Amino acid sequence: MKHGRQGQRQAASSGTVNWPGTLLNGRPRQRDDLLFHLRTRSPHELWLVIVDASASTRRHHALSDAKGLLAQLFDDAYRQRARLALLTASGSAPRWQVQGLKASASLREWLDALGAAGGTPLSAALAEAETWLARRQKRYPAEQQRILLLTDGRLKSMPEVPAFACPSLLVDIERGPIRLGRAQTLARALNAEYRHIDD
Repeated sequence: MKHGRQGQRQAASSGTVNWPGTLLNGRPRQRDDLLFHLRTRSPHELWLVIVDASASTRRHHALSDAKGLLAQLFDDAYRQRARLALLTASGSAPRWQVQGLKASASLREWLDALGAAGGTPLSAALAEAETWLARRQKRYPAEQQRILLLTDGRLKSMPEVPAFACPSLLVDIERGPIRLGRAQTLARALNAEYRHIDD
């Protein structure tokens, strides 16, 4: 078994017959003479990134540091050939930047222009993400979904949304001498792993 960039690959024992390869070995007389196409054992991954870019994330360079983390994430997604979905929560409503596309250089341009402004429509973003992921899971049932949420947790009230149904990580970008610590509470509600960006 070899580990390549496409994931673990091995000769399949069933599936689509590789007729050219089979016939090059002569006319098959029994099932063991059949060669099957190689298959990728690791399904494609989708990384859904939700970025809280509300006005409060301007404090103490929180969003600037988050942008550095996102730049690294985009590079990793490109190398691992993961697909990306990117949803920002700022202003009056969440906004999709990309939905299930391969990582590209255009994401760097978007990241450079990303600024913090307005309110925190994070509840709406989480609800939108849940609906979108459920639809996509029906369309691509083998796809492995992962969620990364970057937020300072400075919400007026905790959103009432169900826990994420896939592996997820909340990165707390709250900075400053007085921290409310709401991001940790949100991570528990979402059943997400919690990390502070300084970690």
